[in-house]
Amino acid sequence: MSDVPHHRMSSLPGGSELAHAYAVRLLQHLVVPTFVIDPQRRAVVWNRACERLTGVAASEVLGTRRHWEAFYDEKRHCLADLVALGEQERIGELYAEHTVSSDGSLGASAENWCHMPKLGNHLYLAIDAGPIHDDDGNLIAVVETLRDMTDQKRAEMALRTLAAKDALTDLANRRSFDQALQVEWSRALRSGRPLALLFADVDHFKLFNDRHGHQRGDEVLRTIAGVIGKTAIRPTDLATRYGGEEFAIIMPDTDMAAACSVAERLREAVMELDIALGDAAAVVTLSIGVASHVPGSNEAGPDWLLGQADQAVYAAKHLGRNRVISADTMLGEFVRLHQAKAAPVSESSGGMRRATIHP
Repeated sequence: MSDVPHHRMSSLPGGSELAHAYAVRLLQHLVVPTFVIDPQRRAVVWNRACERLTGVAASEVLGTRRHWEAFYDEKRHCLADLVALGEQERIGELYAEHTVSSDGSLGASAENWCHMPKLGNHLYLAIDAGPIHDDDGNLIAVVETLRDMTDQKRAEMALRTLAAKDALTDLANRRSFDQALQVEWSRALRSGRPLALLFADVDHFKLFNDRHGHQRGDEVLRTIAGVIGKTAIRPTDLATRYGGEEFAIIMPDTDMAAACSVAERLREAVMELDIALGDAAAVVTLSIGVASHVPGSNEAGPDWLLGQADQAVYAAKHLGRNRVISADTMLGEFVRLHQAKAAPVSESSGGMRRATIHP
């Protein structure tokens, strides 16, 4: 085995030394990124192609269960882990796109976005994991192979987006929003992960249109849409024009704190555009409502999350505009307003929301 690179392999149980050496050499020279785990889910092979794909050296993972660190920020099972554990029924919790053989003996296939922490990029990977058994049916190892499908996935997403864009802003349109919210709610329900929704409303936009004209108003919407598109930087986020001067961002796998942080960056970025409203020292701003929730099987559905975000943005406008309000804190903000005996801010007829919360 002297010609087999030491740092890219570990001993596999079972089989002759010669067969072992040949198998490892073959895996090492495969152009397909491949790694192998033993029945205890320790990495025993991490080939050169896998090193190139992930930026992670074999020496960092061999003999450990840390192979997940090459693909994800938070600890979780890879597809090979679930096959090794015989828990193929859990694959749907972690992979929205997947297929499993009827009896599980042939392994499983899946697709998903991976963060690739070592390289700092996002890749869409097609994954196959298959078990290897000895003559007695005992598990010897699980082989996982990976294919980088990022270009194809982005092209597919681009085609879908082209057919579902808002003509004015180039963001996704309302139809895309409605479809994506349904899909992401179902995905979050399966995975048990939070789904966040940002609702943003351009403050005093009717007044801006009245003073500067609709053509200038359209230019402002396009400019703000550009900022919103840059804010939704993850491939899984969807920035949309919900209607009129309203925008929304769907953010899967995002809790309230992270969503509010994104919303605050967006609010500040729009302020920094320094678009004059027309009054002295007044600029165009955003009021943003944020909702985040882990769906449960007994709940009404994504319309509930939409209602929470809608009420939160109404609260942001009612409490003075140019601010971020979360659905978790909006009632407390109204209580503080009432206790401070502040005069309520009246909405113009053109800016009244559907929600009916009052301080």
